[in-house]
Amino acid sequence: MNSPTQVLGACPHDCPDTCSLVTTVQDGKAVKLQGNPAHPHTAGVLCTKVSRYIERNDHAERLLQPLRRVGPKGSGRFEPVSWNAALDDIAERLHVLKSNNPETIVPYSYAGTMGLVQGESMDRRFFHKLGASLLDRTICSTAGSEALGFTLGGKVGMRVQFFAEAKLILIWGSNSIASNLHFWRHAQAAKRAGARLVCIDPRKTETADKCDEHVALLPGTDAALAFALMHELIVNGWLDADYLERYTLGWEPLRERALQWPPARAAAVCGVPEAQIVALARAYGTTRPAAIRLNYGMQRVRGGGNAARAIACLPALVGAWRDRAGGLLLSSSGQFPVDRAALHRPDLLAGRRPRTINMSTIGDALLDTAHPIRALVVYNSNPVAVAPDSAKVVAGFAREDLFTVVLEQFQTDTADFADYVLPATTQLEHWDIHTSYGHTDVLLNRPALAPRGEARSNAWVFRELARRMGFDEPCFSDDDEALCRSAFAPGAIDVEELQAQGFSSLKLPDAPFAEGGFPTPSGRCEFFSERLAAQGQDGLPDHLPNYEAAGSSTEFPLAMISPPARNFLNSSFVNVRSLRAIEGEPLLEIHEDDAAARGIVDGAMVRVFNGRGEHRCRAEVSRRARPGVVHGLGIWWRKLGADGTNVNQLTSQRLTDIGRGPTFYDCLVEVALDA
Repeated sequence: MNSPTQVLGACPHDCPDTCSLVTTVQDGKAVKLQGNPAHPHTAGVLCTKVSRYIERNDHAERLLQPLRRVGPKGSGRFEPVSWNAALDDIAERLHVLKSNNPETIVPYSYAGTMGLVQGESMDRRFFHKLGASLLDRTICSTAGSEALGFTLGGKVGMRVQFFAEAKLILIWGSNSIASNLHFWRHAQAAKRAGARLVCIDPRKTETADKCDEHVALLPGTDAALAFALMHELIVNGWLDADYLERYTLGWEPLRERALQWPPARAAAVCGVPEAQIVALARAYGTTRPAAIRLNYGMQRVRGGGNAARAIACLPALVGAWRDRAGGLLLSSSGQFPVDRAALHRPDLLAGRRPRTINMSTIGDALLDTAHPIRALVVYNSNPVAVAPDSAKVVAGFAREDLFTVVLEQFQTDTADFADYVLPATTQLEHWDIHTSYGHTDVLLNRPALAPRGEARSNAWVFRELARRMGFDEPCFSDDDEALCRSAFAPGAIDVEELQAQGFSSLKLPDAPFAEGGFPTPSGRCEFFSERLAAQGQDGLPDHLPNYEAAGSSTEFPLAMISPPARNFLNSSFVNVRSLRAIEGEPLLEIHEDDAAARGIVDGAMVRVFNGRGEHRCRAEVSRRARPGVVHGLGIWWRKLGADGTNVNQLTSQRLTDIGRGPTFYDCLVEVALDA
């Protein structure tokens, strides 16, 4: 038996924490996985999900060889095939489509890995050279991200560690205990030092349980609450007039709009007590430093972009940016100097401008006969489970004339519909380099293990396809380590530090906007955006009611949101048995009043339905639900549901006001006992 060795890596999953990992390897097997205690942000601690990553890596159902479909689409019936046979056939089919119209080929990927190499390098080069359709990767965060860009100039904000020094923290649209564990560590430190924590969320989450106060507003009413807070800041004089004068743009028109939102009006829209809004405004206006941890849950509604803009205006009103423990953080990812042109090589398009397919409306796109999709290459995503209006998604994937290739680690719902399934490596088996959207460290992931079976990295697959397609540009020869090196321009990060300790912190000011200097065109916090106005949109933020606003339908009287189950991450980890055992089965949380009105008792099987479809699951009469709102906890694989569906059978393909994002939490349903 050989002595154990330790390998430094990084968590690949779609979470703001991007933890540094230490994998202990003995005789070619991973025997322990832990957080890196030398990484200040990770501090040796991992979430419940990733602490079980070895179980996922060594899972008996890992895909370990290429597979070719032999049964009907969706049946999950495949036969083994060699890599050469699979790649030769895939390349030949793509070549035929390229010769006719390369835009009929569509890549579909998202954040199954957040790595710059396995997520957005050789794949982008391949599809750019091919001339395939471009993918608008909108399914999570574009409403909030683009809104932040119009207001603050980009995905920038306060540094997460300074939340520990704040005296008031508004946790807005985030179940931090489940989805941002290391931020929660800083919030807890602030609370121990006397800070007040307020959770703003329709659901009484685990985070709300631990905060001093919970504001249980209705889905899609966040902008109304933000404007009411502004109203109270104005009428009570809780403003930093000097900051407004020197470092903001559009204050007077924003002031006029905010004065139209007295707390009583917002209370009626949000479904919360007027006194609670007044007290929250007083706390925010009179406490310093005050910080807002905004997350993406609140922007998955029609007016999500406007809501994010309204909330992002608040710190400038009170001058919170002057303090390093004040301001706002939605995402830090805009602060990383990633050289995406070097990774993606858009020059390979050679002047072509292919059409763009929005991943959030893939159901409609696959059923569009006027502008057909003939081939789909899916990697780092599971659209049959995660895309909205999934009855249409399934119908599209079931087309016999659609050629589908899926790069995967497991036989997901989407893999069941593939013509070829190609086995992908896990994070323990490949090189990658990572940024974060919750802190400001770059992390390097070294492979700790040889790939299991015949698994290969995403970048390897696209290199091999490029070779078979005759793409002979030198960039298609870059191996995975070379791709890691090309992710940042020379001198942009401390490479020696990164290689030595597995992470390197960006050199950033403690309070980046204490004296303005926002990365907007004006250099100011832009309450009014000329860029939005030039697009024909309102230059000021506003409250836009949901497409399917709570209380607007007698046929479907309940608003439904679909937050993640605590032990899943999107559709990842659903097949890890120890985690699925904790979650049990698909659940719908419902308030006792709404349950009683429908004769529903705790544990009953129910039908959740609307005009788009129906989903059967078990009801949990829960204190976490407020009246009028139900929670379909996701995202379960469809094949594990009672009727082969999940909550996305009910969600719509309508898009957000800014960013073209999905509106998962803008959804009305009715619930009835399952007959």
